[in-house]
Amino acid sequence: MDAQFWHTVWEQNLLNFHLQAAHPLLQKYWPTLGVPAGGRVFVPLCGKSHDMAWLLQQGHPVLGVELSPIAVRDCFAENGLEPVVTPHGRLTAYDVPDWRIVCGDFFDLTPADTADVAAAYDRAALYALPPELRPRYAAHTAALLPPGAHLLLFTFTYDQTLMSGPPFSVPEEEIHALYGDSFTITPLRATDIVRKTAFNLPSFVQAVYHLQK
Repeated sequence: MDAQFWHTVWEQNLLNFHLQAAHPLLQKYWPTLGVPAGGRVFVPLCGKSHDMAWLLQQGHPVLGVELSPIAVRDCFAENGLEPVVTPHGRLTAYDVPDWRIVCGDFFDLTPADTADVAAAYDRAALYALPPELRPRYAAHTAALLPPGAHLLLFTFTYDQTLMSGPPFSVPEEEIHALYGDSFTITPLRATDIVRKTAFNLPSFVQAVYHLQK
């Protein structure tokens, strides 16, 4: 899996992962993190998620990063917004008041880009990545987030031999291996939702974690 895979997903509109409203588990668990009012929220691999607009409605400026320019343009267009577009190093920044999405490679972000971030929200980034890329992603996430920052993280766990990802299976022990050196980790939820999915699997557990650096 490489960048071209995700470019093709957006070019061919293969968006079964895209929800038509803010994720209900974001709405349920976000208040438990205690992110201060006005705290900026970082959303990696954000696509055109409605979760960003919901976070804005809660009073949080948002910083997203997304590989596909199609996703970024559609995000602002579907919200009736016309961003200011400027070069940003190897990235391209799209800006409206309190909302920036930088388009390009996640690994080109630097701690200077996220220095004022109070929290991050990862609904579909970690489990979209194959096992060999997840350690690099987690390490870069840890490097980007300042001390004290919160991270609301969603994962799925299932028998990976029965289905190829994405979404990939990321069990709890892997969360501790990836993030345990940099974050305190609090599991918030682990619920088998197999009856609510189209996957023909005996078990498909959705988990939610609160991490704090």
